[in-house]
Amino acid sequence: MTLSRRRLGRTGMDVSVLGLGTVKLGRREGVRYPEPFDLPDDAAARRLLDTAREIGINLLDTAPAYGVSEERLGGLLRGRRNDWLICTKVGEQFEDGRSTYDFSPEAVQRSIKSSLQRLHTDRLDVVLIHSDGSDVRILEDCGTLDCLIDLKSRGWIRAVGISHKTVEGAERAIALGADVIMATLNLSAKEEAPLIARAGEAGVGVLVKKALASGHSGTESLRYAASCPGVSSVVVGTLNPEHLHEDAQAVASL
Repeated sequence: MTLSRRRLGRTGMDVSVLGLGTVKLGRREGVRYPEPFDLPDDAAARRLLDTAREIGINLLDTAPAYGVSEERLGGLLRGRRNDWLICTKVGEQFEDGRSTYDFSPEAVQRSIKSSLQRLHTDRLDVVLIHSDGSDVRILEDCGTLDCLIDLKSRGWIRAVGISHKTVEGAERAIALGADVIMATLNLSAKEEAPLIARAGEAGVGVLVKKALASGHSGTESLRYAASCPGVSSVVVGTLNPEHLHEDAQAVASL
């Protein structure tokens, strides 16, 4: 089984219909999963990444807010960086058990430099604003997206956008030149489906988060999300290679 790939909007990148979220590689505090979990050791993390590659996944989603996820990926991907598209984020940090937010251009540039160092790479494929919920304020008052667009022009980043919390925020980001949005979509949360379709029609790539409602929904919800018009890739987070196979099987025919 090899998963299909789709165009990520106008970015020129092709992404697997299923992406692997890596919060569970780096953070176990303050997450909304139904069961507690331990961070995997490097051998288990490597097996998970190997499974992802075997079934055709080429997208990894991470963030500074995911604890040590970026740092661990940097080590695990040594010599294999070009096998993957890496999506990370700016704006949120998670330290000492809590999140802090800074969307200023200065903080964005520091964050990008740190991500490049932790991931041992010279470029980031996708960088999204990790919104705290005040999407429109961030976009209109903080200069965050402008800074990302500037860093894209310098070759640090290939595509930029926002992991939004509101439809209004996503629409504003698209109007301001975002290449990619990260939207919430599952069988219990269909409100953003029209937005996602409009984004796709506008040439904006769409990554989907929470398709499994943080582990509370089954693969029917995953298949629904991957089937919606405009969706480029659905990001799922798991530490279990068997679960990853099951998720892949659910979208294999799409």
